[in-house]
Amino acid sequence: MKPPEICKYCGGIVRLIPASAVYGEATQRLGMAHEFVYQCQNCNARVGCHKGTTRPLGDVANEVLRLKRMETHRVFDTFWKSRHMTRSKAYKWLSEQLDIPREEAHIGGFEMDTCEKLIRLCREYENQSYKDKQTKKENQNE
Repeated sequence: MKPPEICKYCGGIVRLIPASAVYGEATQRLGMAHEFVYQCQNCNARVGCHKGTTRPLGDVANEVLRLKRMETHRVFDTFWKSRHMTRSKAYKWLSEQLDIPREEAHIGGFEMDTCEKLIRLCREYENQSYKDKQTKKENQNE
């Protein structure tokens, strides 16, 4: 993913800054002492970098979208781990379900609507899986 230069929210300049400029005293506790963040100088929309690099994790996001992406990651990670998938298989499934190329299947690049769609998909599969288990259990008890 290409480093952001212009903020999609306000048109401001996005700069690479040390994570400590965002997280202050918590930087050390968060294990981000030597990490970086891309942040808009106007509105503070930002995106973190892959550990030990200056490669962005996705696109800049405002606070609402960052929170939605975190929620999406929690739901998706719980989903694929509960199904004993590998991370690779999980992202292949994600790309197939959302009908997007595998190289675009990164939650850090998703907008609100795609996050919502993935959360809904995971929950629908979880609900179907639960119903299937209940039906199987009922059939065994007959």
